[in-house]
Amino acid sequence: MPLALWALTLSAFAIGTTEFVIVGLIPTIAASLGVSVPSAGLLVSLYALGVAIGAPVLTALTGRVKRKHLLLGLMALFTIGNLVAWMAPGYEALMAARVLTGLAHGVFFSIGSTIATSLVPKEKAASAIALMFTGLTVALVTGVPLGTFIGQTFGWQSTFLAVSLLGIVAFIGSWILVPNNIPNSKPASLLTQLSVLKKPRLLLVYAMTALGYGGSFIAFTYLAPILQEVSGFSASSVSLVMLVYGVSVTIGNIWGGKLADKKGPIRALQIVFFLLALVLFVLTFTAPNAWLALATVLMWGAVAFGNVPGLQVYVVQRAELDAPQAVDVASGLNIAAFNIGIAGGAWGGGLIVAHFGLMATPWIGAIVVLGALALTTLAGRLDRNDGIILLTEPTHVVCVH
Repeated sequence: MPLALWALTLSAFAIGTTEFVIVGLIPTIAASLGVSVPSAGLLVSLYALGVAIGAPVLTALTGRVKRKHLLLGLMALFTIGNLVAWMAPGYEALMAARVLTGLAHGVFFSIGSTIATSLVPKEKAASAIALMFTGLTVALVTGVPLGTFIGQTFGWQSTFLAVSLLGIVAFIGSWILVPNNIPNSKPASLLTQLSVLKKPRLLLVYAMTALGYGGSFIAFTYLAPILQEVSGFSASSVSLVMLVYGVSVTIGNIWGGKLADKKGPIRALQIVFFLLALVLFVLTFTAPNAWLALATVLMWGAVAFGNVPGLQVYVVQRAELDAPQAVDVASGLNIAAFNIGIAGGAWGGGLIVAHFGLMATPWIGAIVVLGALALTTLAGRLDRNDGIILLTEPTHVVCVH
């Protein structure tokens, strides 16, 4: 794999770290800035909203910008956003910084795949994309717990400074290694993207995505306060729990992909959503015991992101049937749906904490995930009623009527 691809992977690592590290720092930030825990939780929502808005809108607006110039501009914006967070004098400035970095995140992953595939021969395209997205997975396993440890040891501002330095290294790497002649793919206009939203069956998939992720993030956003205030973990131990969670997520991603390969996306999603709801319900009862809470978090990680392969495969399959002229757009909008779910879950979780307390977030999150399970079951039934069997591969769509 060319060195330029490793520069993209490092960028993905930095971006993934900055998105999720905030979860482990919420109690620290709340205490430092003199705001409530739910207010600190909004920093997760605002970042996710920046991603959801930035991905479709800014990708469409920057379609004619040279790919390398856009990539460098995004990493500069990302670095500036984290430097603003490092120097933020108060809560409002930190909120603005989170939105700014979220905008860069959304466009980076929209163009990252096309840049990655342009760097390698066609037969290595999938491996190139997989390597770039490995940066996100590694961020969950190492970047988030390390960033949480740095923030709790040296102050939360130090975490954003560290991520800014990563951003500078990624910028320099991309500047030196990424070639200038990367071809621009034909940009999808905003009208093309909006036309996808007129397809009811694709809207159903986006609702499955948003509810599945939103339910999980109702509780996940407030995992650090639960661990400290309910389970009795020290602030310094939270980074170790996040490490356990990240390792479990990595295993769960692989398991979720194999499950979708074996059983097809709908059945795989039904299994993952059921297990995710079950784990969240169980956390309601295990949280007061540190060891049981740790075991539950381990199980949670194994299913929390296990729905990603099934959801992405299914949205592509549905798009090939309902909007064949805009399959990439439909897939990109599912990424926006993930982040709308994260934003809504973090915001809703804040309201729940404010009105019902921390320990209401797991069981209410479980109920929301059961909503995703119900929508998935409905989607499968509609497919059968249409006489369509959706197999594992996106191109394998069999009409049996």
